[in-house]
Amino acid sequence: MSNVTTSHAMKNETSAISGSSAARRLCTFGLGALLAAGVAAVAPADAHAERKGALDGVPAVRHRLLLVKKRFEVGLASESTINSDFRHTLGAGLKLEYHMSDLLSIGAVGIFGTSINTGLTDKLLSNLPENDPSPMNTDADPTPTKREFESHLNSMPLHGAVYVGVTPWYGKLAAFGKFFVNFDFYFQGGISFAQLKSDCSSQICNDATPSGGMDSNGMVILPDDNPNDDPVLNDGFKPGLYLGGGIHVFLNDWIALDLTVRDYLFTDNPSGLDFDADLAVTEDDNRFLNHLFMGIGVSFLLPSEVKRTP
Repeated sequence: MSNVTTSHAMKNETSAISGSSAARRLCTFGLGALLAAGVAAVAPADAHAERKGALDGVPAVRHRLLLVKKRFEVGLASESTINSDFRHTLGAGLKLEYHMSDLLSIGAVGIFGTSINTGLTDKLLSNLPENDPSPMNTDADPTPTKREFESHLNSMPLHGAVYVGVTPWYGKLAAFGKFFVNFDFYFQGGISFAQLKSDCSSQICNDATPSGGMDSNGMVILPDDNPNDDPVLNDGFKPGLYLGGGIHVFLNDWIALDLTVRDYLFTDNPSGLDFDADLAVTEDDNRFLNHLFMGIGVSFLLPSEVKRTP
């Protein structure tokens, strides 16, 4: 009986030892599998990190001409209005700009101009009366005469702007597969200025109190309800805002054709007459208007020698 018990105990002990060994082997196998999986996951990432392409670190464009960076631009500019109601402005002047980098620049433009009548003005002048048919009748049609209308129109002998420029795009144009020219697009924003001029003689603009008032003796002066003899308020210095954009087409390393669109925004009343129909010419007739120009010019970039990127 004792031998049977002993044998049974030994079998149980052997079975326990075998189970423990199997558990240890299973644990070891599991740890090994996890370690192998980790190495397999890390190894491709490390190999990918060490693997570099032939173009890694190479700039988008090699040996590119730095046509504007750290160069002064001196331009001969000309432009003409494209949205004027009564008088077109044709002008010529000078553009000065310094390009701090390929992207940013600061500059100024100044234009001296002369004015010509638009087709609308010519048509109005051909239909307006020479003289007021009823000068004493304040209830009559307030249509101005030719002289009254033309005398109230203003002109723009000088205008310009100071601005900050951005040049976000550049490239190269090809013609017929043989001729290649560099170009860039730019945009500008800043402060505009304009000197307006209106010539209305005292024989026409002789109403000292367009909206009525008091004379020197304290007597009430009633408005005459005739805006055609009111003094002009559409001349003088006008500050405002400026927006512009254009393209440089480089003829060589330091000369470029400059095609532009410029918008000078400031308070103006181009007709100089009663816009809000209150029968008097006042400051209320002025509006904040766009004065849109298209221009062409030639720019010279200095120094004339141009640098290249690596």
